[in-house]
This record gives sequence, C-alpha cells and structure tokens, in this order.
Amino acid sequence: MDFIPDSTVKKLILLFVLDRIEIPLTESSIIDICTGRNDWLKYMDCKEALTQLIDAKFIYMLNDGGTEDPKDVRYSITVEGRNCLSHFVTRIRQSIREEISEYAKQNRLVFKRSQEYVYDYFKNADGTHSVVLRIKEPLLAQPMFEIRLKTSTRNAAINAGKKWCNKAAQIYEYVFENLISDN
Repeated sequence: MDFIPDSTVKKLILLFVLDRIEIPLTESSIIDICTGRNDWLKYMDCKEALTQLIDAKFIYMLNDGGTEDPKDVRYSITVEGRNCLSHFVTRIRQSIREEISEYAKQNRLVFKRSQEYVYDYFKNADGTHSVVLRIKEPLLAQPMFEIRLKTSTRNAAINAGKKWCNKAAQIYEYVFENLISDN
C-alpha cells in the first residue's frame, strides 16, 4: 500500500523542496521537480499547495523580469515558511526527506543555471533568426548580461542557445576580464 500524504504533508513537502533547493524556482521547475522528475506530489496537489502556501505567506513570489510573463516569476520560502517547516518537518516521512535532500544536493546547480542562463530566439523580417542570450540576476529587473546574435537559420539560433546554457559563466568571465577589468 502506497503512502498517501494529507494536504498538510503535501504543503510541507513543497516547503521542504524549496528549503533544500535554496534558490527561487519558477512554477514549472517546482512542478517538474515534485511531479515529473520525482513522485513526491501529484500535479494538481502541487499547484494547489503552491497557491495555498503563497496565500499563507509561507512562499513569496519574486518577479525578476519586471513583466507579467510567468517565466519571470520565481518562488521561494519565507522566514515564516521555514519556521513552520521546522516545527512540522517530522510529518514528512524520513525516506522522502532524505530523497529530497539528496536530489537537491545533486541538482541545485542545474536548476540555478537553467533559470539564470536563458535564451530567446525569433525570426527576423529578412528570414534570418536572432538569438538573445542572457544572464539573469534574480533580484534585478534587467538582465545582468545580454548578447544579441543574428543567425542564418532557426537551428543555428537554437544551438547557440543550448551552448549558452552550458558556457555562459565562462563567456561572461572572458568578456568581463577583457573589457571591464582593470588588469
């Protein structure tokens, strides 16, 4: 027989995930972590718990893009949420807590990178494509670093974006050292 958590435990699991990941996450990342990559919550339970925890002020919303676009909204645990979690964390099964802790330890940087190193691409009037590569800083409304490139094809724009996600830190460091640094 599977363990079926009650609604309080579902909320505690969500708080525990946000506490262990230690970075603000988008709604889609939270849902992916809790329901897609792991089977800690069901999709609707996760959505409902997120809404209720925001209403209770245990999770806060941070809009790092300054727009209404949901991909710019991040969620993080509040002090009140951490306080609540500390009192009731034992209501989450030990095995689930260990699983979440291990998952967070192994994947924290992946999620951080996927939310900070982003790209968009679009088709230009002349048939070429442009790709906009950004490093977002969660607390700033504007990107910390942005590069716009024109490519001949859509695939070239997508490939540039994928490479960006893996090499953004090195590229930023190179540009900073060569253009801004006093050395």
